[in-house]
Amino acid sequence: MAVHQSTRPTTAERGDRRPAPRRWVGTALLTLVAAVIGVAFLLPAVWMLLGSLRPGSEVIGSVSPLSWRTLVPDTWTLDNYGALFGQLGFGRSLANSLLVALASVLLGLALSVPAAYALTVLRFPGREGVFALLVVGFMVPFEAIAIPMAQLFTQWHLDNTYVGLILPGIGNGLAIFNLRQFFRGVPSSLREAAIVDGASEFRIMTRLYVPLSTTALINSALLIFLGQWSAYLWPLLLVSDQEKQVAAIAIARTFSDTEFNFGQMFGGALLISVVPAVLLLLLQRYFATSIASSGEKG
Repeated sequence: MAVHQSTRPTTAERGDRRPAPRRWVGTALLTLVAAVIGVAFLLPAVWMLLGSLRPGSEVIGSVSPLSWRTLVPDTWTLDNYGALFGQLGFGRSLANSLLVALASVLLGLALSVPAAYALTVLRFPGREGVFALLVVGFMVPFEAIAIPMAQLFTQWHLDNTYVGLILPGIGNGLAIFNLRQFFRGVPSSLREAAIVDGASEFRIMTRLYVPLSTTALINSALLIFLGQWSAYLWPLLLVSDQEKQVAAIAIARTFSDTEFNFGQMFGGALLISVVPAVLLLLLQRYFATSIASSGEKG
């Protein structure tokens, strides 16, 4: 007896075919929404870039009425950047910001890693209380303690010094909290095996916990770097010497009580924004590598 096989598509096949146009429409709509949101976020940066390439007096004058001339300059010039890196000495201020931020990252991680390790794996009386104080500490707004700290630093003769700019940034409670939460995910059996092999706590921390915590280290480094790079109030209170002034304060020299040069201001703000943006782009591959490595080990 011949067995006739049905050629009609199964329910699963019909289910796969029917939603296809619907899925395509949904994907197209989501793509369109993402593109609109991306343009909305990108437009101010484009306006800032093009505004820095037009004479400063034309930046605000072109805003009203709104037209394509608001975005695209009638006159293109590099005079704003020439003034920034010439008479305003903005290049030195950028170098100062970079020095302070990088030094803060190195010293901050050198303090944050042992602190997070101790609060994670070592048992000592009051450990949870210390951690609670740490959490409360980084929740206190810096503005609330900035003026008393500035007075103390002035008494210690640390005003107008790089040391004075760096010190407040190295004790980052949020970085310690971030590292501690990641360290808690490292299996305790690895540490116990290392202790059996005779490894010291310092060796366990540097050879075991740190290599396994690439993502947390990068996150903590970025927290410290961005905090110092964008700092405004502390350098304003502590530093009056223009030779040691950072970039965020140097932008203030682009305007006075009677004159505003928005072209120079836009150029300086753009340069300050480019550094962390490039840094985040460069570190993306490290995030991907770290996630892939942790998945393979699991």
